[in-house]
Amino acid sequence: MGLFDRLFGITTKKEPQPDIRFGRYSDSYKSDDQYDYWDTALDAFEEEDYLKSYQCFFAYLKDEHEGNVEYEVSEGQIQFKIYQGSKVVIGIADAVKVKAESKVAHYDHTNVGFMRRLMERNFGLKYSRFALDNENNISIIFDTYTLDGSPFKLYYALKELATNADKQDDLLIDEFDMLHELGSEPLEEIPTAEKEVKYQFIQKEIKACFDYIDSNRLDAQQYPGGIAYLFLHLSYKLDYLTRPEGFMMEALERIHRMYFAKDNKSTFQRNIEIRKEFQKLLERDKADFFKEMYDVKSTFGITTPINQDRLAGFIEGELKNIDWYLENGHDKVALGITGYIAGYCMFNWAPPRPARELLHLFYEITETAYFKDLDFTFEFYNPIEKTFDKSAIKREINDIVRSNARQYPDCVPNFSLLDYSSLAVFAKSFLLMIKELDLVKAI
Repeated sequence: MGLFDRLFGITTKKEPQPDIRFGRYSDSYKSDDQYDYWDTALDAFEEEDYLKSYQCFFAYLKDEHEGNVEYEVSEGQIQFKIYQGSKVVIGIADAVKVKAESKVAHYDHTNVGFMRRLMERNFGLKYSRFALDNENNISIIFDTYTLDGSPFKLYYALKELATNADKQDDLLIDEFDMLHELGSEPLEEIPTAEKEVKYQFIQKEIKACFDYIDSNRLDAQQYPGGIAYLFLHLSYKLDYLTRPEGFMMEALERIHRMYFAKDNKSTFQRNIEIRKEFQKLLERDKADFFKEMYDVKSTFGITTPINQDRLAGFIEGELKNIDWYLENGHDKVALGITGYIAGYCMFNWAPPRPARELLHLFYEITETAYFKDLDFTFEFYNPIEKTFDKSAIKREINDIVRSNARQYPDCVPNFSLLDYSSLAVFAKSFLLMIKELDLVKAI
């Protein structure tokens, strides 16, 4: 029996679960082989073996689980495709030059409005640029000579190009009538039953949040911070659990921007604006939601990698706001604060892998009914009887620790911190347990 088996017990064989993705893609969790490819790419570039460098660079980008990068070496040239959401980046690299391009949208005729918008965007881009081609398409392009095309530059340039292509097509097409979609690359349909569960969850959670606020259990003018926590928790939760695209994704990102905007508005005023955004989602047709429910391949994440110290500091800073709500019987708001903490982390950051997996478990516990509707077989918490399956929770935590033990050998959870007296109290204690973890990566 190995050390981690003695510490955490024997792993039991798990039931197969549905293959459903959650949360935003991150490219921060790469394999050892990928990091080896990166090192080789850097060495080869220094030795001016540019084709080898770029070949290893694309191997570094390639996520075998995503199938997100395709490349082929032929006659002294690398032809490559990089998938990012609904867009594909196509390019070539040889010993002299690298060029990459993604088609963003098709236009019927030129227009001062969208051309001005593209010029404004170009001022904010560091490596790439928007342009018009001879077939009435808006493209975003990057090129560089190999002498100035190190793997570092290629990574940030291709990330800028790919993420802007994926983001700007929806925004531009929504705003300008003369712009049209060029087709998406490549979208993977999800089952209708899964779409239905997600749609019903979106509707139910927004209505439940509105009902709680309208019940006047918490004065919206006296305690706007509590309402804000509920709204942000709702927004991040819907983003993570339903993984929306298109209109809804932009609406949730707009809610995030609204709350954190430096516009001198009060929290109460922001809450009013945020509620209007959720109301728009409530009023959308089901068919519109269904059209935007699909899986895509991604290569670059938009979340920022952080270390355990920053994660722990954020948890500690926000959890101090929870006690008044718990002491005064506002468990819904208290749970919303813990959900805000978990959701903010997953929406904005890429924490160390064990913390990310434990934050996913946070949702599996606090939203067990939703996972059950999606045909997951675990039930860590029974919302009707308000009871926990303590052994299952501990077993799942141990499995996460064990699976990451080689990279994070000092990650030992303190189970004595967990308090099962209520869901809100447990959620607080669970985040405290994550905060106390030693997540220094082994060298």
